[in-house]
Amino acid sequence: MRKRVVVTGLGCVSPVGNNVNDTWQALLDGKSGAAPITAFDASAHKTRFAAEVKGFDALALFGVRDARKMDRFTQFATAATLQAMEQAGLEINDSNRDRIGILIGTGIGGITTLLEQYEVLRERGPERVSPFLIPMMISDGAAGNIAIRLGVRGPNMSLATACASGTNSVGEAAEMIRRGSADAMIAGASEAAITAVSMAGMNVMTALSTRNDEPQRASRPFDKNRDGFLMGEGAGILILESLESAQARGAKILCEFSGYGTTDDAHHISAPAENGAGAAMSMSLALQNANLKTADIGYINAHGTSTYLNDKSETAAIKTVFGEHAYKIPVSSTKSMTGHLLGASGALEAVISAMAIINSTLPPTINYETPDPVCDLDYVPNQPRRVELGHAMSNSFGFGGHNATLILSRYQ
Repeated sequence: MRKRVVVTGLGCVSPVGNNVNDTWQALLDGKSGAAPITAFDASAHKTRFAAEVKGFDALALFGVRDARKMDRFTQFATAATLQAMEQAGLEINDSNRDRIGILIGTGIGGITTLLEQYEVLRERGPERVSPFLIPMMISDGAAGNIAIRLGVRGPNMSLATACASGTNSVGEAAEMIRRGSADAMIAGASEAAITAVSMAGMNVMTALSTRNDEPQRASRPFDKNRDGFLMGEGAGILILESLESAQARGAKILCEFSGYGTTDDAHHISAPAENGAGAAMSMSLALQNANLKTADIGYINAHGTSTYLNDKSETAAIKTVFGEHAYKIPVSSTKSMTGHLLGASGALEAVISAMAIINSTLPPTINYETPDPVCDLDYVPNQPRRVELGHAMSNSFGFGGHNATLILSRYQ
């Protein structure tokens, strides 16, 4: 019999807040994290704005010696992990360190460090490249650094499935606990890819909004006038535990992990399947995994990127799975405020879905002004909504056709 998995800690660093409570309040207030880019000179770019993390002081958090050895994505992940661990009250010691693991995904990893050190190589030569380049650049840098900091010796890995990385990471971490490979997992994802190269690459794919004159209104998932997504950055971390582990140490249980599904479209390297077939299968598998019916789902935190194809195909997928009941389920995209955190988006949205359950409140989709006939569901437009929520579904879809779905539930 598989083990029950519960959530005992939440942490995040986001474009609208550097902890969970600040992020949650900003979402309820409909606050956008979009602003002109400060990380580099974006004057020559088609898109000159993004949802950057603001006021994040790695030196104050970690000290100069440690901070300079971590890429920005690792700094975000570490800060979010420390928050989640504090809330969970999970103390690491010799009695449990071998049964606690880490699974932290990322879509891109340490691209900031890579680009900075390439410039060093180009301008000053190979001998001046930082000896920390490789450990800072690699995608498992966050998981490895956190393990060293906390002394955690259980399963430790990184996972990359593009923009589904965070959702897959939480889902696979839960499966490790279910099968008995760990008693607790630090699970989530982090991303810090607001760089000149990343923005240019997304622009030439016509993936980004170009509303430079009104960046806070740029991300408008499911709106007829959407023109691309808003680049974001940050991290989301959940402390997952077996129910037995949480109960044994008297932990406060925030919600329960119920279901997980994952598939691939096998269709296109970047575009979703138009009918959303792979996404629909992912949602169906999560329902089966959770042993729930379609009528049990009270909220869907959509992938909802604000691109024409994604929002259209996700809406179609939801209707395929839920039929007429789809019109009764509130669906919102918090990317309208946070932007798209790429590989970290699903992890942050899992944190947000947990908060929706805990607070019996649904965050809105802001900037929803003009309905699109092909996107005709209830998108919780512009204002939060009070709802007694039993089960929340969260979707993530990534380049390469990756689809992943989580279901979190009120603990009973």
